[in-house]
Amino acid sequence: MADLDAFLQEDNFSRHLGIELVEAANGAAVARLTVEEAHLNIHKTVHGAALFALADVALEAASNSHGVVAVSINANISYMKAVSSGLLTATAAEVSLTNTLGIYDIKITGEDGELVAVFQGMVYRKRQRIE
Repeated sequence: MADLDAFLQEDNFSRHLGIELVEAANGAAVARLTVEEAHLNIHKTVHGAALFALADVALEAASNSHGVVAVSINANISYMKAVSSGLLTATAAEVSLTNTLGIYDIKITGEDGELVAVFQGMVYRKRQRIE
């Protein structure tokens, strides 16, 4: 995981948003975001783009955890519940993996454990290894 940690440190956007990668291994990952005022939309709830970014970081970590460079080629998100504060957790699970494609389900939950959003992502796995 040391190589993956270094690889993900290059993700300037997620660092800018305050997203923390908690763990990533064997096609799974957990990422967290503590909601701040900058993450809120005009309705004072977490902006959909912030939720998408949190899920996308979990996808990035899970899909690259095998040591092969993986890049998103499709993603879909459904918002289930509006939240305005607290700690959000995105948990990624690998659904399918081939030499060239990976499919992942990501669930975002709030501090209360309730489902905030569901996300499905597909990645293309390149021939390049993460170094």
